[in-house]
Amino acid sequence: MSEKLKLRAETEDDLIVISSSLQDAILKVGEIGYDRTGRNVNLRLSRFRHEAEKTNKRNTGERIQAGLRIDSVLSVKSRNIDRTDPDAYAVLLSIDFLPGSVAADDPSGELRLVFAGGGEICAAVECIDVILADISDVRMTDSLPLHYDQ
Repeated sequence: MSEKLKLRAETEDDLIVISSSLQDAILKVGEIGYDRTGRNVNLRLSRFRHEAEKTNKRNTGERIQAGLRIDSVLSVKSRNIDRTDPDAYAVLLSIDFLPGSVAADDPSGELRLVFAGGGEICAAVECIDVILADISDVRMTDSLPLHYDQ
């Protein structure tokens, strides 16, 4: 049995670890939730386990269902994400943080989730407050992420 990840990000360095763990995660657009009252964004994703070692000679990988929660959210905007089909898939490439000001003591800014094909979700946040947790058992997959040189 493999270890399940449970990570918390409160700094930009922490966020880099979560972003790396979620590279190539697949999600249904309908499983992106924004709770204005609770001030959080929630996503359910199928995370490719880049950290897993190959267990056999076949060209296979592993995926696991994971939940991502972004707290302290002030507002959310999206760009190039069609929400009309809740069953449409999106592939997460990275999560970036853009500081709100140059003041060292100001933790606010914008978390930017970047998807393949140019889609983005931008969450204005009071601070970096992100949790990633694996929520299922691992499953094998023959579908490996492809990254073409540009």
